[in-house]
Amino acid sequence: MKPFFTLLILLVSLITQAQTTISGTVIDTNKQPILGANVYLKGTYDGASTLADGSFSFTTSNTGQQSLVISFVSFETITLTKQVTDLHDLKIVLKDDINTLDAVVLSAGTFAAGDNSKISVLKPLDVVTTASALGDFVGALQTLPGTTTVSEDGRLFVRGGDAEETQIFIDGIRVFTPYSPTTNNIPTRGRYSPFLFDGITFSTGGYSAEYGQALSSVLELNTVNQPDQEKTDIGIMSVGASLGNTQIWGKNSLSVNAAYINLSPYLQVFDDRNDWKKPFETFSGEAVFRHKTDNGLLKLYSAFDTSDFSLVQDDINYQEGIPIALNNKNVYFNGSYNQVLNSNWTLATGLSYTYAKSKVNIFDSKIQSTENSVHAKLKLKHHVSNRFKLNFGAEQFTTQFSEDYNDAIINNITYGYNNNLTAVYTEADIFFSKNLALKAGFRAEYSALFDQATLSPRASLAYKTGSKSQLSLAYGNFFQQPNSAILKFNQNLEAQQAQHYILNYQFNADGKIFRAETYYKKYSDLVKYDTDLTSFDTNFNNTGSGYATGLDLFFRDNKSIKNIDYWVSYSLLDTKRDYKNFPTAAQPNFANTHNLSVVGKYWIDSWKSQVGLSYNFASGRSYTDPNQMGFLNQKTKAYNSLSVNWAYLLSPQKILYFSVNNALGFTNVNGYQYSDTPNINGQFNSRALRPAADQFFFVGFFWTISQNGTDNQLDNL
Repeated sequence: MKPFFTLLILLVSLITQAQTTISGTVIDTNKQPILGANVYLKGTYDGASTLADGSFSFTTSNTGQQSLVISFVSFETITLTKQVTDLHDLKIVLKDDINTLDAVVLSAGTFAAGDNSKISVLKPLDVVTTASALGDFVGALQTLPGTTTVSEDGRLFVRGGDAEETQIFIDGIRVFTPYSPTTNNIPTRGRYSPFLFDGITFSTGGYSAEYGQALSSVLELNTVNQPDQEKTDIGIMSVGASLGNTQIWGKNSLSVNAAYINLSPYLQVFDDRNDWKKPFETFSGEAVFRHKTDNGLLKLYSAFDTSDFSLVQDDINYQEGIPIALNNKNVYFNGSYNQVLNSNWTLATGLSYTYAKSKVNIFDSKIQSTENSVHAKLKLKHHVSNRFKLNFGAEQFTTQFSEDYNDAIINNITYGYNNNLTAVYTEADIFFSKNLALKAGFRAEYSALFDQATLSPRASLAYKTGSKSQLSLAYGNFFQQPNSAILKFNQNLEAQQAQHYILNYQFNADGKIFRAETYYKKYSDLVKYDTDLTSFDTNFNNTGSGYATGLDLFFRDNKSIKNIDYWVSYSLLDTKRDYKNFPTAAQPNFANTHNLSVVGKYWIDSWKSQVGLSYNFASGRSYTDPNQMGFLNQKTKAYNSLSVNWAYLLSPQKILYFSVNNALGFTNVNGYQYSDTPNINGQFNSRALRPAADQFFFVGFFWTISQNGTDNQLDNL
């Protein structure tokens, strides 16, 4: 028996000697102990949880080099790889996990709209359910602060900037001709259907170094990555019809949309102020093909549309009016590919091509323009850590523009330009903690047309002031080349410039969002010229300047009142500029000092209906009265419009939709036109520039045929 006890004591001694104690303390960045942190050796069952004082201790029989993992909810996981004998008396500091939902968001100047966004002020379906939008994403964005009401135009005017100062991108790739062409007093629309997009990022200023050639704003539309089911969408409307279909097979999917719009039947019932010879007619189509690879996604987006109309517009200087005819064809292709190269690197690349051809006849003048534009882009993202991410890339813009002019005297003059612009950029996202983050970078561009290089620094800083609120600062320098109306006659110019300074406060609670943002924007090197319209004999220079400053407020609430979702936005704008043919600095005629929008939606369960309203108010816009001294010396009366809509659920996938714009029939005036010569009393006669129609009525039937049978339920809108 004695040898047995001796052997047992020896084995216990050997086992005890083989055990190593691992110990230490876990604290946060404020030196406070963390209770309940999980500490263990990777690949083993050896571990422990920290006590109230943050301490931990456990033993292991493993030897050699091992990996010790320390993790806790809302903190970054740490892995220490050392010899087991060195894993004792450790002092471990866990940092806040900046990927949590309550982490700070870099949001100055940016409105996010998407189901995957941390903070969304609009949902994708808000575009088609806002009463005044009429299914146009631009119309929905015009209910946000920072935009200006220019009802006769239809494009985005942002913070005192002209419409050309806002650029639109699809999946990060430039859209060169985003709007259908039109004529005076007939608002245009965006070319692209909102149903193919699941996210919208609208930057009213201070946007990322990834984007350029926009003095005021960037609008990015992101197509659906992968549809969740096959379906068919059918639309029958008072102005036309639409048809869409989505197919899925394996790792591939294809979505197509087609639409035909013809205002002729509508104008037979609701006449307007124009003398139409051929009412507006357009046919358009879109398609998105997607292919998933093991680590990437390929998307091919294409769109085309053709439109034409002719009419005679009233003009105080022409008794018979001005005859105008317009025909346009537009093709847009966009290919993008995103791939995860490894755990630290991501690749994104894309290419777009635009072909646009327009024919315009005014009296006996015939103008035909053709544009071919290409945008190629390569972007790399390096994930150094959760706290440091680096983006850099390069892109090329190429445009060939030509125009032919003919009239009774001039026979076929051709003019235009070729433009090549190369850009590189880099930008870093630095998260010091989940309460403090910085985005900083720069963009460099070289224009072969101007033989000019520019450098644009950008920076944005965000600080979380509370569990639901944060402050943000942003600064940026931005350059943009003049538009085709100028470059087709003169290329001996420079890029126009704007500097943005932004201060933003944001409060985001459950179902409520409040944003307040103030800004200052300084313009320099704006193009000036000395004729009413640009032409061959116009003198151009870059001596223009200006400023815009203001306050934007936004509040949305979809929780406080049952079944009611509403938002209110207000903008205060002070701006002046000296550009184009302005004789002096003045508030341009597209800028309103005050803009107010109120949008509400109410779901009535017993009616299976959603009722909506949208009220827009804008203070008067400036115009020049030649009967008085000064330039842009008068203002129109205020703009008012109340639009209402009603969507009725006939069945789970059939919706009947009604809407009326300016339902109360407010008399709005966009400006005044004065005669070129005075009358016998030495006064210049005038006429009010009214909208083509005071109201617009829309009726539509929309039917979705899908696998799950629940798409388009109004209580989910």
